[in-house]
Amino acid sequence: MNVPDRAGGEGSGRPHRGGPALADLPLLERDREQAVLSAVIGELRSGRPAVVTVTGEPGAGQNELLRWAARHAAERGLRVLTARATPAERDLRYGVVGQLLAGHQEFADHLPHLLLDQDGPGRFPGLTRLLAVARDRPVLLVVEDIHQLDPDSLRWLEALIRRLPRAPLAVLAGSIRTADIGLDWCAGSPLTGSATTVELALPGLTRAGTADAVRAVCGTLGDRSFVAAVADATGGNPTVVRDTLRRFARAGHPPDADHVEHARAIAAHVIGEHAAAALDGVRDPVALDVLRALAVCDDLLDFPLVLALAGPGALPENRLCAALLDSGLVTVCDGRFRVRGPVARARVIEEMPTAERADLYARAAELAHRAAADDQGIGDLLLPARPVGAPWAVDTLCRAAAAALRGGRRDRAAAYLSRALTEPLSEEARIRVLLQLARIELVIAPVAAGRRMGGVIREPGEAAAAFRARAGDLCLLGGDTDTTWRALAEFLAGGRPDGGREAPADPGPTEAATARYEDITALFRVAQPLCRASAGIAFPLAPDLPRTSRNPAVNGVRAWEAAVRGADREEARGQARAALAPDPSGRPPLTVPRLLACRTLLLTEDGEEAETHLCALLAEAHRERCSVTVARVLALRAELHLRHGRPESAARDLAAADLELPPDSRHPLSYPYWTTLGILTDLANGRPDRARAAAGRPVPSPAEESVSGAQLLFARGLLARADDDPHRARSLFRACGRWFLQYGWTNPALLPWRSQAAEAAHALGDAAQASWLAREELELAERWGAPGAIGAAQLCLATMKGEDRLQRLRSAVDSLGRAPSRGAYTRAVVTLASAESGGSDHATAVAAPVIGRAGTESAGPSGAAVRRPRVPAPPQALADVPTPAWRALSPGERAAAALAARGFANREIAAALSVTTRTVELRLSGVYRKLRIRGRDDLRALVQGTKDD
Repeated sequence: MNVPDRAGGEGSGRPHRGGPALADLPLLERDREQAVLSAVIGELRSGRPAVVTVTGEPGAGQNELLRWAARHAAERGLRVLTARATPAERDLRYGVVGQLLAGHQEFADHLPHLLLDQDGPGRFPGLTRLLAVARDRPVLLVVEDIHQLDPDSLRWLEALIRRLPRAPLAVLAGSIRTADIGLDWCAGSPLTGSATTVELALPGLTRAGTADAVRAVCGTLGDRSFVAAVADATGGNPTVVRDTLRRFARAGHPPDADHVEHARAIAAHVIGEHAAAALDGVRDPVALDVLRALAVCDDLLDFPLVLALAGPGALPENRLCAALLDSGLVTVCDGRFRVRGPVARARVIEEMPTAERADLYARAAELAHRAAADDQGIGDLLLPARPVGAPWAVDTLCRAAAAALRGGRRDRAAAYLSRALTEPLSEEARIRVLLQLARIELVIAPVAAGRRMGGVIREPGEAAAAFRARAGDLCLLGGDTDTTWRALAEFLAGGRPDGGREAPADPGPTEAATARYEDITALFRVAQPLCRASAGIAFPLAPDLPRTSRNPAVNGVRAWEAAVRGADREEARGQARAALAPDPSGRPPLTVPRLLACRTLLLTEDGEEAETHLCALLAEAHRERCSVTVARVLALRAELHLRHGRPESAARDLAAADLELPPDSRHPLSYPYWTTLGILTDLANGRPDRARAAAGRPVPSPAEESVSGAQLLFARGLLARADDDPHRARSLFRACGRWFLQYGWTNPALLPWRSQAAEAAHALGDAAQASWLAREELELAERWGAPGAIGAAQLCLATMKGEDRLQRLRSAVDSLGRAPSRGAYTRAVVTLASAESGGSDHATAVAAPVIGRAGTESAGPSGAAVRRPRVPAPPQALADVPTPAWRALSPGERAAAALAARGFANREIAAALSVTTRTVELRLSGVYRKLRIRGRDDLRALVQGTKDD
């Protein structure tokens, strides 16, 4: 039998001109099957019998194809007998046989026997007469849904098939069962080679077929994304495609990309309706129970365990399997019974009463636990289940949450832990699970996480004592400073966990309680300046911390408080190192005090030591899979990179932090901090447009009223100065300073707002204010003692053009030479070169510092200042280069030439002069042209020759 290929030929499902007609939609892409049936009908006319079975999933179009074949056979002069098996007639003897013979005068004598003698043994009524009729005129029997045949009709058809080689008769049957899932309706009737046997398996529609269906129903070509969405949502099932498109077309929408989600929703609804109709056809209660158990377990449990879950039944397993397959809701995949698709599963489960559903899920989870199934699989069963009341349930849910976090599924992990809280738990276990859940919610629901941790802090009782500080620590990391401050204030106002209001003098029996109280006090002192000013209640007096303590949290906070005051650099450094040392009591240390200790080391210019500790903190946070901690550590390391003149590394760390804690997932009160860091990083990387866009975004009003908001004021001031708006710049820098002074944060190494305001005032002609601010910053920097801060303050004061300008510039170069920032030192060298050569310093003015000051980076771990390779200070010889063209260079060209002659790369020159790399290239090209030299080698030779002279 010749069968044309699906790709083309007569009857091809590809549209001709205008595409398929709407009436032909059920037969779309069925050209090959139609050709096979046409060939069978043609052979039947020649007297060759055949048995053809058309199979496919429900809705694949079996019945439409059979009806087409019946019409085609009738048009070609064959006698056609049709019938459709239904569940309602499965208990009626010869129900399908009666349909086949009804309406034909030749079989009128047999119908009463079929209909009335339901209890007799029967001897295949009408079969002999049918064979006799077929010898006179070939007969085609068409039976739809043979998987629903009643037993007597099945035996009748088997007897007919055994006799086919002696009669010109063909049987054409349709089924939703295929050979690999038990298609055995004629297996007991072997045929000889004189009869044709064919099984046609109907596939789903291809993308091209779906596109044709869209055009036929919607009357226009569909967008490629729309066609792909319909094909994916429907699985290419022709019936589902047809119903989906008809409903979509009735809504009047065009089939374009804007309506993809609408089409998906319609497809899901259609699939659900088909599943509900099929579910209504499942009449056997045992089969229904097993179907529900299959829907609940999916592929987690083997079929014998599913049968055990469903309970004892009266049906043999083979009949039960047949009933499941005949429902059209179950298929066999890799030898396992499964419900067809998630929508059908959901519909089967939704039809159950709520209590029965929760109980079935609980029993399924317990059975899966005994079978040692996957933790996440058991967790999925426990989510909709009633409380189990067994310890294994909480343990399994916690392990499932950990596995979900490893896979990046935070929402699922939070669902597992939320479900664990519904189980009976001890108070300590409940708080532990609460903290695990809050740690995840800091990323997906930060406000809810803050409420949870605030509740833990306020929780009375000894069970919560060990977790209060940990909750406050997480809350501060997440940025919810208001909740942390309020909760800690309420706790401290109510006294210590043991009822006293003061720390006990004897730490012996209450040493752990003392340590916990100190942790809470330390965190409260951190939160107070960070929370918004309009907190609604008066600020309580923060308890004092002990002057000496072995508690790392106390040492970390005291180090930070000393650093922000700028009072004693050595004391701050020692306390920071003590905070980063292991806790002698063996307690797990808090994260916020250690981050403050690292930040203190940045201000003391021990940057390398701080970076080492930050890397250790980052590894610890990754081990604990705490995304908010990872993001905070990366952010602080980005600050370190900015202080050390590594803006590209800072940008990489910020990008990694965005992956761990996406901007949309951050707490509103932390917005100023992240925005400030992003603005400064963009400015340092030469991306002012991005910085302006970030600065222009609205800030939640509560977030502005805090020290964190002051940082954003400073960043916006830098942008205003870059936009040559000194009035706005001075206003923003002064506003930033007022917030800092309100909390006693006077150290200029934090943010050099005074020097920035002084430069703005100097640009506006207010020399008195500029000098006062610059001198105050220098005085405070000298009190702090960090060489980078001192050098930067001296450099700022030197720009005021006083009588001692050159001396201050030389002092700034000397101080910055003992600091690790090559960029700050380079700017000082350039400014000094310009001053000594008598040129204008407008183009070589000090560039904007970032996160404090670009020249106040680290000292070494031992405390001694780290020296970078010194660039020789430009002598007067630069002004005496023996060429008149040197005087013709602009100040910008002269500065670029001075740095290029000393071996700086273009990128380093651009960073030093606060210009783009392209600007440096253009300036150097002008230098080479005016000096009539060929490049850097000639420039170095020219300068070196002048020195030698």
